[in-house]
Amino acid sequence: MLKRRLGNRAWEVPALGLGAWALGGGTDWGPTSFTDVVNTVSAALESGISLIDTAPIYGDSEAVLGRALAGKRSQVILSTKCGLVKNGSWTDHDLRPETITRQLENSLQNLRTDYIDLYFIHYLDPKVPWQEAWQTLTRLKAQGKVRVLGVCNVPPEVLVQMAQTGELNCVQEELSVLHPQKGLAALEVCRSYGVGFMAYGSLCGGILSGKYHKEPNLRRADARNYFYKCYRGENFVHAQQMVARVNELAAKYQLLPAQVALSWVLAQEGVSCALVGARNAQQIMQNAQAASLSLSNEELCNLTK
Repeated sequence: MLKRRLGNRAWEVPALGLGAWALGGGTDWGPTSFTDVVNTVSAALESGISLIDTAPIYGDSEAVLGRALAGKRSQVILSTKCGLVKNGSWTDHDLRPETITRQLENSLQNLRTDYIDLYFIHYLDPKVPWQEAWQTLTRLKAQGKVRVLGVCNVPPEVLVQMAQTGELNCVQEELSVLHPQKGLAALEVCRSYGVGFMAYGSLCGGILSGKYHKEPNLRRADARNYFYKCYRGENFVHAQQMVARVNELAAKYQLLPAQVALSWVLAQEGVSCALVGARNAQQIMQNAQAASLSLSNEELCNLTK
């Protein structure tokens, strides 16, 4: 697995990371057996995908990862988040100092570790100034509980202010060949300030793998129904047009569509790592091959024309 620098830091991360949302089961993705979690994590590590990204809000992902990584903590770059909390059937924003501290302690316990490598603000809280939340995070970093600070889903004008503190090391934003404009403003800020960029949604919940030939019958609570807006109506038709272009390029080189879609993300200047979800060992091993592809810039650019 190729490694890339995290922005201007000497720290390196693998070009591909394992997104663990689906491994947490629950209503968002449906159940995943612990055996599948263990096999997926083991296959990821064997493929050089040593960065695993999760969050307290991703079902039971932190707890099952903690069990699956028993005895393997030193092999893994762990990434998790704070700022979203469950309130009954609702998800609320909460970046109060006491909530951040409590969430971090819970994450450490669930993941069975005494430090987090990458710790992100998941979303900003309209009730709490980001500067106040940032002070809490830098204090936790000074205590050695967090190594690197980052943010997700933050407007570019706020990212500039955060980057100017000198403590922002990584940004997570959605970026895919299906939605090439999403994340580009954040990516430009990262390029300008030497901040690492971690792409999520690189396969848009799996649609860029080419496995959906008609609109799937998804549960209302399924993440592909409410988070990724490409599984219904005109959005699905548009997605299939992109999938057809990806399939054509994949067939030319006897690749899988997902590998081509991931290759496009990794070809964007400034991307440190692309996160990709997986539910079994086969998926993660196939995705891992995308890091070593070298499709031409012309071919990749033609995908989004």
